[in-house]
Amino acid sequence: MKNKELFVTDLDGTFLNKKAQVTEKSRGLVNRFIEKGGYFTFATARTASSAVMILDGVNVNVPCILMNGVSIYDIQRKCYIKNEYFSHSEAARITEIFRESGVIPFMYRIDGGTLETYYYGFQCHEMEEFFNMRDSLPGRPFIKCDSLSRAADDKVVYFSVQGKQEDLQRTSDLLRKEDIAGHAFYRDVYNTGIWFLEVFSRNASKSNGVRFIKEYGGFDKVTCFGDNLNDLPMFEVSDRKIAVQNAKDEIRSAADIIIGDNEHDSVAVWLNERK
Repeated sequence: MKNKELFVTDLDGTFLNKKAQVTEKSRGLVNRFIEKGGYFTFATARTASSAVMILDGVNVNVPCILMNGVSIYDIQRKCYIKNEYFSHSEAARITEIFRESGVIPFMYRIDGGTLETYYYGFQCHEMEEFFNMRDSLPGRPFIKCDSLSRAADDKVVYFSVQGKQEDLQRTSDLLRKEDIAGHAFYRDVYNTGIWFLEVFSRNASKSNGVRFIKEYGGFDKVTCFGDNLNDLPMFEVSDRKIAVQNAKDEIRSAADIIIGDNEHDSVAVWLNERK
């Protein structure tokens, strides 16, 4: 019997081009791959509203992994299948760590199937731009509050902040020292002067997301594509690991195969050329 294989790609820096877009060529090639019986999805740090908008026209036929493994989301049914929440005490302590280190994050809650973003200010101009671009999007409510600590509860799933590496480093160090959550700290692929710090449940990771979908969909094998450090957990649980040419050295070293860069539709081309 032929193995049922799942193909999972990271988005930014891997499947998307440098403008954070899916090209018409990639869209057409992936849809052709799916029409021929392929199983295709993605794993990203993005939220549902952002990722679904970017992937418009791509007929993703397997639930996707969002916010670095916090959520498993079914695009076709437009619903969350699984979320990894903080406990109330964990969420409250994380807000205090941000406060102690002088960093202002966004805090995400999922309640009743709706993602809400809480904020009380902006760490940097890039975060304000992020807010201005998304505040009017459907299904993406932003809620201003006086204190994230008071708003934190057991529906919190994620914290995210952008800024200079030196401004966020202390927060990353405190999170690592206390070990109450998982977190990813990495350079932005679009603006090399900016770093992302993302905080999530210890049960949330791209690796756990891949494991869940593999079992959920009854897949025998998984091939994944990536470019950045937050893709390493996904590589660890995949049967075949593929790095794009522009990937970080750590990703390239961990890969079984290195293909072209994200500017040349390399993921979509490889899917259609594979034997």
